[in-house]
Amino acid sequence: MRALITGGAGFLGSHLCDQLLGEGLEVICMDNLLTGSTDNIAHLAGQRRFQFIHYDVTQYIFVEGPLDYVLHFASPASPIDYLQLPIQTMKVGALGTHKVLGLAMAKKARLLLASTSEVYGDPLAHPQTEDYWGNVNPIGPRGVYDEAKRFAEALTMAYHRYHGVDTRIARIFNTYGPRMRLNDGRVVPNFILQALQGEDLTIYGDGSQTRSFCFVDDLVRGILKLLFSQENGPVNLGNPDEFSINDFSKIILEITGSKSRIIHQPLPEDDPRVRQPDITKARNVLNWHPQVGVREGIRKTVPYFQEKMARKSI
Repeated sequence: MRALITGGAGFLGSHLCDQLLGEGLEVICMDNLLTGSTDNIAHLAGQRRFQFIHYDVTQYIFVEGPLDYVLHFASPASPIDYLQLPIQTMKVGALGTHKVLGLAMAKKARLLLASTSEVYGDPLAHPQTEDYWGNVNPIGPRGVYDEAKRFAEALTMAYHRYHGVDTRIARIFNTYGPRMRLNDGRVVPNFILQALQGEDLTIYGDGSQTRSFCFVDDLVRGILKLLFSQENGPVNLGNPDEFSINDFSKIILEITGSKSRIIHQPLPEDDPRVRQPDITKARNVLNWHPQVGVREGIRKTVPYFQEKMARKSI
């Protein structure tokens, strides 16, 4: 069996490369390294069943030989990225998705789209179920990512209905773990980095906004369960345990042993007030639920950041 992972040198993509190789598949990792890094896949260099292709998937994609699976994970994924790369974010969500769907159709491969909880925007329904249509500002600064993913979902379902492409859609909620970038800009790396450096932990707004954090191992397990399932519609994948940002900052300080203070900055425009997945569908259809609690997951993540910081200071 043979799989193509776009964005395969990124945080999630690289973990999927590991897991699919472990399942015995041949893996092609495709990435233009805009936000990904070859550091994430360096340990796979020289493996017989692994191939890396440096390529922009918004262009026509040619892959020699058969393909059984295409996993589309190429996209800037943190606010700091898609605010700095708005056009690239829209292009990979629209043109990139179009190209991988065409490839999947030509190869008769199953396609899994990495969508996001951001399709729900600043939700008026809580927790969020797959049948909620969302509350998105299409012209706000975050709209480039939100609408790119919403378009990608619509195009994926169009190819499924019109061309019969075998598709899967994973709506991924906040995920963290080793291989996140130090300057990722999301709350987990921000807090860990600030805590380890003894800097003030920056909370945007009053900190009452909530997030749900899923450890990467749980998320990857859910993605593979979805890939090998018969479910064509969107499925939420995330940890339903919900924390306010204030409470989460205290967990980071507790685990790192940091004496950092907490400061507050203005809330960014269109920042969601709540975020919590309803994973009833994942439980019932995939027999999946997260197994790693947030404290355990943070304890597994901190050493990676310590190592990366130590290398950077050498």
